[in-house]
Amino acid sequence: MQYHRYNNTYYLRIDKGDEIIACILEVCKKEKIASAVYEGIGGCSSAEIQTFIPEKGDFDTRKVEGMLELTSLIGNIVDGDTDNPHHHTHAMFAYLEDGEHRVAGGHMKSITVLYTAEIELRPVIGGKIGQKPSPETGTAFWSFE
Repeated sequence: MQYHRYNNTYYLRIDKGDEIIACILEVCKKEKIASAVYEGIGGCSSAEIQTFIPEKGDFDTRKVEGMLELTSLIGNIVDGDTDNPHHHTHAMFAYLEDGEHRVAGGHMKSITVLYTAEIELRPVIGGKIGQKPSPETGTAFWSFE
């Protein structure tokens, strides 16, 4: 992975074999970024896609492998803790399966790069975004306190 900062935005080029979320978190730790939003595209080899099941209060995970076109990656970094940033990432992939075009997407656990991924990371300026647990869903949502 390589990255560069221009003004208040970081541009990450993530290389073959690298895991995208780990790279984003690494940059946040190194640059002391407490809260941020990001987006990106790329060519990937595998993705662990999760769907939250409210009745279980947990995620079901599905692994997709092959030539995956990362058509959309969007997420955020929250908690305001630069030693242990927390991510919330969603993505969509296009791929071929049995000669048919398919798409898959959802909450991301991990994404491994096949060729490259290009990510734009924009830190929150002048504050930070935390998380507040929701007893109703068992998940957490943005908090501005």
